Amino acid sequence: MPSQEEILKAKILVVDDSPDNVDLMLEILRDAGYTDVTATMQPGRVCPLHREHCYDLILLDLQMPELNGFQVMKGLKEIEQGGYLPVLALTAQPSFKIAALEAGARDFISKPFDLLEVHKRIHNMLEVRLLYKELAQYSKLQQELALHDPLTGLPNRRLLEDRIASTLQHAARNRGKAAIMYLDLDGFKAINDTYGHACGDEVLKTVAKRLVGASRREDTVARIGGDEFVIVLGALSGLGDASEPASKLVDIVSEPFFINDLTLKLSTSIGISVYPDDADSVESLLSIADSALYEAKRAGKNRFCCAPSGIAPGPRSVKGALPQTA
Repeated sequence: MPSQEEILKAKILVVDDSPDNVDLMLEILRDAGYTDVTATMQPGRVCPLHREHCYDLILLDLQMPELNGFQVMKGLKEIEQGGYLPVLALTAQPSFKIAALEAGARDFISKPFDLLEVHKRIHNMLEVRLLYKELAQYSKLQQELALHDPLTGLPNRRLLEDRIASTLQHAARNRGKAAIMYLDLDGFKAINDTYGHACGDEVLKTVAKRLVGASRREDTVARIGGDEFVIVLGALSGLGDASEPASKLVDIVSEPFFINDLTLKLSTSIGISVYPDDADSVESLLSIADSALYEAKRAGKNRFCCAPSGIAPGPRSVKGALPQTA
């Protein structure tokens, strides 16, 4: 549940065409300890202000010139796509109370104000609003965790397949090409076996940073498990546009890793498939790139293989040598 401090720091907007009513409500709120309170007497400003500030509570008079409270709530509904309208209606008309709730207001306060009622309804509504926001943020976080690798923060296989599909659709529309690079680390098992999983995890996080740093912003770098990574490249004109980055990645991964007091070395083997030359589906492109990866390993590791054209020359393989201490 939200704390009292969080409730008092909530963002509140008072909307009323009467200066006296505005001054009275501001005084009530500030005396109660609310610290982030603003007001407007222009109902047409409510929606732009809410877009900018995302208020936790809008105290809205229902009877105003130009735009009445019901019209304002209609505009707010277009902003609050989540369905929760943070409106506490202010009205002197008993018949407007039910109408306000039907229009989307969460609650109402009767005029003239009863101080105890005002405090209680505002507090209760803010408590619900802040709890609603906490749950929405938690749901968003859970969704992010479901789509990303918890160790490296990279997209996982589920999100990767969606990114590949989007890249292929874009390539098809523009009659272009796209490529899948499937990477596996040579010698990673030796690091895990010799120095433990904590050290191996640090190596994986460093590899992830190197791959992201060497890729274009529009490319997708994903970890799909263990020491396997996939990079999706779009907007290519041909195989050469994938071969050059692959060669660069081979060099970058082979640079020393400095983990605690250790200096470690490993390399990577990469398999490449190209859309639409090799296949035109997500599953097929991944499978072909995986096969090309093992061709690169069979050819000596520390290199890349472009399917189906053969093995590209690579640097001397480390042949799975054990890491060396500094």
